[in-house]
Amino acid sequence: MEIQFSINSEWQSLAKAFIIFARTDFGGIPLSDAERAYILKQLEDNNLANVNRYNELLFVVYADRLKDQGVFREQCRRAGNEIAGVLKKEKIGGIDVYFGDADSDSSIALAEGIALGSYQFVKYKTSAETILWYPEKINFAGNFISKTAIDRLSAMVEAVFIARDLVNEPATYLNAVMLANSFASMGKEAGFETEIFDKRKIEDLKMGGLLAVNRGSIDPPTFSVLKYESPNAKNIKPVVLVGKGVVYDTGGLSLKSTKDSMDYMKCDMAGGAVVASVIYFAAKCNLPLNLICLIPSTDNRPDGNAYTPGDVIYMHSGATVEVLNTDAEGRLLLADALSFARKYQPGLVIDIATLTGSAAMAIGQHGIVAMGTADESVFRSLKRSGDNVYERIVEFPLWEEYGESLKSDIADMKNIGSREGGAITAGKFLEHFVSYPWIHLDIAGPAFLNTADHYRTKGGTAAGVRLLIDFLMNMA
Repeated sequence: MEIQFSINSEWQSLAKAFIIFARTDFGGIPLSDAERAYILKQLEDNNLANVNRYNELLFVVYADRLKDQGVFREQCRRAGNEIAGVLKKEKIGGIDVYFGDADSDSSIALAEGIALGSYQFVKYKTSAETILWYPEKINFAGNFISKTAIDRLSAMVEAVFIARDLVNEPATYLNAVMLANSFASMGKEAGFETEIFDKRKIEDLKMGGLLAVNRGSIDPPTFSVLKYESPNAKNIKPVVLVGKGVVYDTGGLSLKSTKDSMDYMKCDMAGGAVVASVIYFAAKCNLPLNLICLIPSTDNRPDGNAYTPGDVIYMHSGATVEVLNTDAEGRLLLADALSFARKYQPGLVIDIATLTGSAAMAIGQHGIVAMGTADESVFRSLKRSGDNVYERIVEFPLWEEYGESLKSDIADMKNIGSREGGAITAGKFLEHFVSYPWIHLDIAGPAFLNTADHYRTKGGTAAGVRLLIDFLMNMA
């Protein structure tokens, strides 16, 4: 699906949206006395009011400027999501967002909520009746708003939709090879380079973690390298983004239960989808950065030659790992990619993955677990971005004590530690393979939802895309 954004001071659509910052101050909104009274009544208990004039729908959004800026923008996004629901119901294909005296940030956040809340994955729907209406055009009317801001909003929404589409694809279609091919298609469209390593190349590179997880699959693994280099780059040393690309995770021989576990494990490549969508945005918007994405990919299945608990594998770094749980597979792929990232002499590496149920249990779907070795100023910047886009960051410690449970009697380390602090011991495992400023993001909680959370629609949410986009734009 595609939503067009435009700037036109002439109102054209059958729906209009206005933002106000006091519940009783309607500024220059053209309202009759009856409409004003009706809207006042609605705003007593809600932040959104609407009037059906039969020839058009009128929405009035109240946003509290006294709130924290992140919360303020989130109010606008959530109101936008509610508007999207009404537009679907009324089958209205466009809306004018009028911002008058409102600042452009609030109007952009409102439009963002309308767009993101309109997302649908309908590829496999066979009946047109099951496909919901959505606004094909969002127009900004009123005072000045820059074309650059609109272009970036459009590219961001497109990036989110791409990531959601990839996560929502079933494994019957999206194996590791098809995922890598999707990245190549994205590169051709947006203008970044793509190199895909096949199984032989992966074997040559001795990526033992990726190869071990792949042993139970009939499909070959891939390792995708995506590169975007700007001639005006602000960073000499590249930022490297690493995304987990497990296209389906059964748990391997350490088989998962089905309900509320394996049944949605097509989402285990969400990290890979996120970083590919972020570099897509960077290329589309010509961000002045040097950026590299690494995405190791396979499925994890319990076939006859699958790797087993008790195995010892040699990683790309040369380290040996004793496997005690084949469902702790994501860290093996990521470890090979993090080791490979050293060749680029990066200024910063961020990995993102649906890595542990422990992270989801700790903070649920409302935030992203982070830890790492990067300077505290980098963490502060990332947390600010998390607040800005409401993909909030909770930093966990990497204390030395957490590494004790990863010690192995027969290898350099085990692939799983104690149950307590499981998200941290997974991060502690990854730390063993880095030698540069690094941040690990665990999106196991928010990456895939069984019920919609406002504009974070049911299914793949693309959690992390807007976070990293905001972070990189601030860096640029």
